[in-house]
Amino acid sequence: MTETKILTLAEIEDIAFRALVAAGTSEANARPLAVATASTEADGVASHGLAYIPIYAEHVQCGKVDGQAKPVLSQPRPGVINADAATGFAHSAIDAGFDKLIPLAREQGVAALAIRNSYNCGVLGIHTARLAEAGLMGIGFTNAPASIAPSGGAKPVVGTNPFSIAAPGADGQAEVLIDQSASTIAKSEVMKHAREGKAIPEGWALDADGNPTTDPEVGLKGSMAPSGGYKGVGIALMTEMMAAAMTGATLGTEASPFSGTAGGPPKTGQFFLAIDPGVTSGNEFGARLAALTASIRDQENARLPGDGRKSKRARAQTEGVAVNVATLDRITAIIG
Repeated sequence: MTETKILTLAEIEDIAFRALVAAGTSEANARPLAVATASTEADGVASHGLAYIPIYAEHVQCGKVDGQAKPVLSQPRPGVINADAATGFAHSAIDAGFDKLIPLAREQGVAALAIRNSYNCGVLGIHTARLAEAGLMGIGFTNAPASIAPSGGAKPVVGTNPFSIAAPGADGQAEVLIDQSASTIAKSEVMKHAREGKAIPEGWALDADGNPTTDPEVGLKGSMAPSGGYKGVGIALMTEMMAAAMTGATLGTEASPFSGTAGGPPKTGQFFLAIDPGVTSGNEFGARLAALTASIRDQENARLPGDGRKSKRARAQTEGVAVNVATLDRITAIIG
């Protein structure tokens, strides 16, 4: 049985922040990443929370990500913000970009943020939810190193490439939060099974010849299985166009892996759209969304995308989060 320890969200943020700084990350870059780590743990997505801190630290130390980077913003058009993350953490570029994106969207009705030369942004829904909390419809895309083969092919050309849509609710939170990758399961879950020596369910990954496999090591050398077959490939391609082609970032076929120390900075990208739904709907959005969500919640056992995370977050704020002790030990060792 895995040994765990209960930590408050403040304690999670603190230990993540101190480990990142100890590894060579500036305080300005460590803080938004630590905040996102605590939010990710609160939402119950442990695979992308504290478990990633030792990986982040290793990547700062080996140069895969520049912990001292300072994102550079530009505004080529009134409604467009470009951010060059300078091979640093995406979180700092997203924070700086959102500071301009949110007021622009409120002023103009719609605004876009394009980020290039960045590193893994973690859970994409953490970021789109922030736009929803600002009263905006938040739409986000992020690309990743190639791990999904095209329909009829066997060689990966696009990443698991998540997209996310967060709709603002009357309570100031995201009423609906769609956050999904193009693969059947996140690649990190296959990697987790490989580390633990466990087989994966059939349908998660394919071998180098495009055949289903239950061996995570074989799957990692082959490709991730797209969700819904060719439809998943379409989602991955859409996200690649939005997060890489639209931002000038590195394509998944050229990006170095997010795992391990091989290769330099991945230089991937993120693209966000922020829309004022009151402007586009003639102030009917709130009523329409309420009717839509009620038609789902009124059904027994039915739930909306994001409901699970919301309930876990509320519980975590009062009860804390159970964290793997082995993970905490690795993080504590970084702090020294």
